[in-house]
Amino acid sequence: MVTSNHKQGLKIRRLHPLIGAEVTNVDFNEPLQRSCVEEIHQAWMDYQILVFPHQKISDEQHVAVTRNFGTPEIFHQSIIKSKFKKEIFRVSNTDEDGNLMPQSDPIQQQLSSAKKWHTDSSYRPIPAMGSLLHGVEVSRTGGLTCFTNMYEVYDALPEKLRKRIEGKKCRHDFENLSRITGARKPTEDERAAMPPIWQPMVRVHPKTKRKSLYISLIYNDKIEGMEETESVELITELAVFAGQEKFVYKHKWETDDILMWDNRCTMHIVTPHDPNERRVMHRTTIVGEGPVLAA
Repeated sequence: MVTSNHKQGLKIRRLHPLIGAEVTNVDFNEPLQRSCVEEIHQAWMDYQILVFPHQKISDEQHVAVTRNFGTPEIFHQSIIKSKFKKEIFRVSNTDEDGNLMPQSDPIQQQLSSAKKWHTDSSYRPIPAMGSLLHGVEVSRTGGLTCFTNMYEVYDALPEKLRKRIEGKKCRHDFENLSRITGARKPTEDERAAMPPIWQPMVRVHPKTKRKSLYISLIYNDKIEGMEETESVELITELAVFAGQEKFVYKHKWETDDILMWDNRCTMHIVTPHDPNERRVMHRTTIVGEGPVLAA
C-alpha cells in the first residue's frame, strides 16, 4: 500500500497494474483541506481512475466536492439532468420520483449508449476534464463500469494503426447517439447548442504531457480523409484494441462508492444488467480547461 506524505495521510491502493487506485482516509461529508485536494489531484494524475468507498453524501455535497477540481458542467439537454440539482447528470433507470423506467423510455434509450466505449462530453469544443460518479443504488446483476488507459493504448498501438491516425482528426457528434441507439433526435435548439466538432485522434494531456489515443465510439462517425464506412470500421477497430483486458480496470460497485476519472486519458463502458433491477447513479462532470492539445 502506498501512502501519501500528507500529515493526516490519504491511503492509496493500486487496483490494476496499469490503471486505477482506491483512496481511503478521506471524508467527502466534510470540506476538503487544500493539501488534501492537492494529494487527490496528484493521485488522479498518477492513476487516472480513483475509487472512494463509503462516501454517503447528498447531491449538494457531491457538487461541492467537484468544485475542488473545477467547474461542474451543466448538461445541455433537459432530459437526464436532475430537476433538483442542475449539476447532477442522472445515470439511472428510475425517475426522480423513484419509479423504475421501461427500456423504451427515451432516457433509457439514450443511456443505453453507455454500453459502448466513450469519454464524457467529447462533443464539446472544450471537452470535459473529468467526472465523479456516485453509486446511490448499485446493481448486483451486472452494471460494472470499466475503464481503459488510453496512454497505454496509444503506446501499444501497432505501427500500422498508428500511421493511420497520426495527424488525423475525428468527428465527435452528439447526434450520433440517436443514430446508434434509436433514442430521440436532438431538438433544433440542442443541435444548435452542440454542433459536430473535429478533434485530434492523438492528444497531449495538459498536465502529464503524455500522449493518448482520443476516440469516443458513441459520438464518432467520421475521420478526415476517409469515407464514413471506413471511418467507422477504423474507430471500431481502435475501440476493440483499447478494450483489451491488459488495459482495463473493471469496477464492481458497492453502495456509496464514488469514482473520479480523467476524461483526457481514459474511456469507459458499462456492462449490461437486469433492467428490472434499480440502478441509480449520479454524476458530475468537470468542465475542461481548454481545447484538446494535438500531439
